[in-house]
Amino acid sequence: MFDIATRSRPVRVGRVSHGAGFVVVAVAFLTAMAFSTLPTPLYALYQRQDGFPTFVVTVVFAAYAVGVMASLYLAGHVSDWLGRRRVILAGLLAEALAAALFLVSGQVPVLIVARLISGAGVGIITATATAHLSELRVVARPEADPGRSGLAATVVNAGGLALGPLAGGLFAQFVARPLTTPFVVFLILLLLEAVVVSLVPETVERREERPAYRPQRVTLPVAARPKFTGAAIGVFATFALSGLFMALSPTLLATGLHQGSRLLAGVTPFAMLGSAALAQVLLARLGTRVQLALGFGLMMAGLVVLPVAVFAGSLSAFLVGGVLGGTGFGLGFRASVSTVAALADPLSRGETLAALFLVAYAGLVLPILLIGVALVWFSSATALLGFSVLELLLLGWAARRTLGAS
Repeated sequence: MFDIATRSRPVRVGRVSHGAGFVVVAVAFLTAMAFSTLPTPLYALYQRQDGFPTFVVTVVFAAYAVGVMASLYLAGHVSDWLGRRRVILAGLLAEALAAALFLVSGQVPVLIVARLISGAGVGIITATATAHLSELRVVARPEADPGRSGLAATVVNAGGLALGPLAGGLFAQFVARPLTTPFVVFLILLLLEAVVVSLVPETVERREERPAYRPQRVTLPVAARPKFTGAAIGVFATFALSGLFMALSPTLLATGLHQGSRLLAGVTPFAMLGSAALAQVLLARLGTRVQLALGFGLMMAGLVVLPVAVFAGSLSAFLVGGVLGGTGFGLGFRASVSTVAALADPLSRGETLAALFLVAYAGLVLPILLIGVALVWFSSATALLGFSVLELLLLGWAARRTLGAS
């Protein structure tokens, strides 16, 4: 996420090799991201249990995005002087605390606090694990292509997001206590992984004197502002589409398509987010401009198919729209990050990417809250149509800025 060309040198403090440490951090990163989307198919169960409206689901989900944004801004960079391993441990323990809160109560205030804490943990884990993976790989395999670690971090990120709803759907469908068992399992996993991560080699030399704390600076590339603005609006729209599936796909399935399957509520966001991860792997060799154009185009196609599918009552078309949108999400997001990284001055690249990610996660808050409000007065199909039209306008404008300015 941030510039990972750090001023550090390897510090051999851990008890496992750097190669094994790479695997450990990748698995912990995957688990944390999966936990962040685990509740997606469970929200409908909380609704039935407590009788709150769909808008409340969007508020609970938005709390997660707010937690991520606050964490990125306040702590996304502190591993540069506190050390990667220590910060990843803090993030894993925050996720474990969120899991414990889910076990304590299913009341809305507790859910909001749990999701806020989960988002805060994800924010620091995403920034820090991305850097740590790169540094561990450089030591373990100095001859390897450094870009491969960046791809691994991106795929682990998207893959974890995809696996979370699938796991939640399986728990919801096949276990007797679907609002308890998933969080017990992930609480155990997160605590065990925290223990193993404590054995991973540190890659940042702790400084004798720590610099005075400051929040993450946000620097915009003035000379290349048109492309940056286009990329930022693009990732805003991209994350809004992913947020739609992570927060509201079970509601759309139940109210718009009359599909109440708990497993399907997890499979649908898995298909969308899984296609994003797969696209990043299979199409990684395409040029940035081609990925950007293809990503925006596929997202637009998905956004046309989705409301048509709901109006027509077609589950298969809805899944196709999700896969199209997810593939576009994977390509568009990766290409937008590459575009902004290339625009920025090397000395401020991390700060410029911080600005991009803050805009991206804002896309998980505002549009999803708006569609949640719209569902109070309009049908699922009508609300989704309005969302799609807004998204198409944003993506068209972003494509014009990023692709037309070359």
